[in-house]
Amino acid sequence: MAGEEDEGDRKEAKPSKSYEERLEAVNVISKPLASKKSTKKAHKLVKKAASVKHLRRGVKEVVKGLRKGESGLAILAGDIYPVDVISHLPVLLEERNIPYIFVPSKQDLGAAASTKRPTSCVLIRTPKKDFDGQDLYDSLAKEAQEYDPTSVSS
Repeated sequence: MAGEEDEGDRKEAKPSKSYEERLEAVNVISKPLASKKSTKKAHKLVKKAASVKHLRRGVKEVVKGLRKGESGLAILAGDIYPVDVISHLPVLLEERNIPYIFVPSKQDLGAAASTKRPTSCVLIRTPKKDFDGQDLYDSLAKEAQEYDPTSVSS
């Protein structure tokens, strides 16, 4: 019985990974990668967008939304393996002039999107008036638009 208690204690004491630890699993194509502060903003924005149903979750749903002409801000997870799962998204988003930004963790993105499953990407649709997170949306969209994919030096 003592062994069971120890196991229970370990589960409770398990700290979540830090931003720096999550960066170790990030793919090569994950650019622009959000800073620690921007990652927190992105998760907060996703949470607010999910609560008012302004969100598309997952690759299939995001691509479907893009085909239907939806616009907004895309947030992609940087720790997707194999990378082929989302490698087509940045090109698709750039063709449609939709800003996008990577966050380090699919687990955290899924949690922010109010699902139990990890989520590889979300599309936050352009908010209508009276959206609670408008300032967050604007600042993240501005940060994502400042990234120029043609100026990448390898």
